[in-house]
Amino acid sequence: MAFLKRFGIDVYMLLLLGTVVLGAVLPVRGVAADGLGYVTWAAVALLFFLYGVRMNAAEVWAGLTNWRLQGTSFVATFALFPVLGVIIAAVMRPVLGDQLAVGILFLSVLPSTINSSIAFTGMAGGNVSGAICSASLSNLIGVVLTPALAAVVLHQGGGIVTAEGVLKIAMQILLPFVVGQLLRRWLGAFVRRHKVLTMVVDRGSILLIVYSAFSAGTVAGIWHLIPAETLVILFVVIGVFLAVAMGAVMWMGRLARLKTPDRAALFFCGSTKSLASGLPIAAALFPADVIGTTILPVMMFHMTQLLVCAVIAQRMAQRQAVPA
Repeated sequence: MAFLKRFGIDVYMLLLLGTVVLGAVLPVRGVAADGLGYVTWAAVALLFFLYGVRMNAAEVWAGLTNWRLQGTSFVATFALFPVLGVIIAAVMRPVLGDQLAVGILFLSVLPSTINSSIAFTGMAGGNVSGAICSASLSNLIGVVLTPALAAVVLHQGGGIVTAEGVLKIAMQILLPFVVGQLLRRWLGAFVRRHKVLTMVVDRGSILLIVYSAFSAGTVAGIWHLIPAETLVILFVVIGVFLAVAMGAVMWMGRLARLKTPDRAALFFCGSTKSLASGLPIAAALFPADVIGTTILPVMMFHMTQLLVCAVIAQRMAQRQAVPA
C-alpha cells in the first residue's frame, strides 16, 4: 500500500476503481436497481442532513451571498461550456456524425451536478455551503435556461420541462439540509466531533453514484450503440472537452481571485454536468428513435467526470492534510 501511495493511489481510489469494474461487469438490474436507487437517494439525503447539522446560519448565508463564486460558476456552466460545445461539435461533426455532435451540444447546455459536486467539494475541504448554493441554483435556473439554450444551439424548440426536477432537488437536497439546520442546536457538537461520519457518508455516496452510473450505462447498452472506432474517438473527444473545461474553470477561479475553498467549490460545480437533469430534458426535446445516441456523450461525460473529480478531490484533501 505504501508503494501505491507514491502514485497517489490509496484505499479509496482502489475502491473507486473496483466500483467502476463492478458496474461494467456486474451491473445491477431490475428490482435490485430500484433498490440501489433508493439506497443512493437515502445516502445523499443523509449527507445533506449532516451538512445542515454542521453548518451555522452565517456559513449558509455567506455561501448564498458569495456573488463572486456564484457569478463565476454561472458563467462557467451556461456560457463557457456552450461556447466550447459549439466549437468541439463543429470540428468533430465530420468524424462523429450529426447525432453525436448534437449530443455534445446538448451536453454543453446542461446544469451542474448536485450530489457529486457537493460531495467532492466536501471531500476536498472546499466551501460546501457555497457549493450547495451554486449547484442548487444551477439546476433551478437550468430548468428554464437549459431548454432555451438548447433551442439556440440545436435550433430546436418546443421542449416542455416539468417541475419534477425542482421537486427532486427540494426533497433530496434542500429539505434534509433545512432539517439539519433546525436540529443543529442538539446535534451540531456531536457531528463536529465525529468528522469521520461525514467523510464516510460523502465518500460512500460517491461510490454508490459511480456504481449506479456505470450500471445504468452497461444495462442500457451504450457501448454497443455505435461502432467501436467511433466509440474510442468519442471517448477521446469527451476527455479533451472535460480537460479543457476544467482548465478554463481553474483559470476563471484565479482570475476572479477566489479563495482556495471557493476555488474548490467553483471547480466541482462549474466543470461538471448533470446526467439526472439531462435525461428528462432530452426526453422532452428529442424524438425517441434518436435519444439513445444523443445522450451517449452526456453519459460518457458524466462517468468520466466522476472518476476525474474523485482523483482530484482526493489529491486536494491530501494537499491540505500535509500542513496539518
